[in-house]
Amino acid sequence: MEGRISVPGGSVWYQVIGEGGIPLLCLHGGPGMAHDYIANLGDLADERAVIFYDQLGCGRSDRPEDPSLWTFERSVAEVAAVVEALALDRFHLFGNSWGGWLATQYALDLRPPLASLVISSSPPSVARAVREMNELRMQLPSDVEAVIADHEARSCFACPEYTAAIMVFYKRHLCRLDRWPPGVEYSMGEGFGSGPYLTMWGPSEFGPVTGNLDGWDVTDRLGEISVPTLLTVGRHDEMWPSHMADMQAAIPGSELAVFENSSHMAFVEERDAYLSTVRDFLHRVEAAASGA
Repeated sequence: MEGRISVPGGSVWYQVIGEGGIPLLCLHGGPGMAHDYIANLGDLADERAVIFYDQLGCGRSDRPEDPSLWTFERSVAEVAAVVEALALDRFHLFGNSWGGWLATQYALDLRPPLASLVISSSPPSVARAVREMNELRMQLPSDVEAVIADHEARSCFACPEYTAAIMVFYKRHLCRLDRWPPGVEYSMGEGFGSGPYLTMWGPSEFGPVTGNLDGWDVTDRLGEISVPTLLTVGRHDEMWPSHMADMQAAIPGSELAVFENSSHMAFVEERDAYLSTVRDFLHRVEAAASGA
């Protein structure tokens, strides 16, 4: 089933795969990527409804050209509008990267009726994440780093040479597969919405963050999360496992799974192992809630 939902600023495309069970609502990253790169989570639809949607400004959703729309507050309201439209009275929530930041903020601010949280490669501090990404950047071959530094100094972000250099980083720390699946390529290409990304983050992956995500940090609020929480990360992730481990230590009763052969997209890079881990977590959460 698919359709469209009215949200603040326009309408978004959504899709529901499977039926029954406690639904799993999935939030993709970016800001500005389409949902397609996380579509492997649809493998869980043999036991429950799995819900995807493209956030406003990307993928199959409306792409308004209004920078005032690209805020954390509106994004949280967008999630709430989707939850209300689909009448989700109890559900699991998954978020990857920016989607994990959004899921965390939504859970903290609105205290929705969540059965659980699954936060994928989404540590709680933008400043620390950027600092750690830049440490990984400095480990790139010197000629690659020189290209990145030169183009960023001249603000030449659209140059093919810069794009090729950034891809070296992505192949190490975003998705390590030799050949990216079509969903990853679509989300990074045709499905990508530059408006949300540039307004909320900025032109460079490595910062400084010039958008309104600058300064976002909920480290001191993590103790407020009271629902069962699974944190996942790749060993080679641009979002460091140590950062996610500190997040796990701050969320009462939370769990951390590190995927040794993955970077930022473990659900793509180690599909079977990742989905087995999430499936087991959801089973245990539901069994505990039912008293089984």
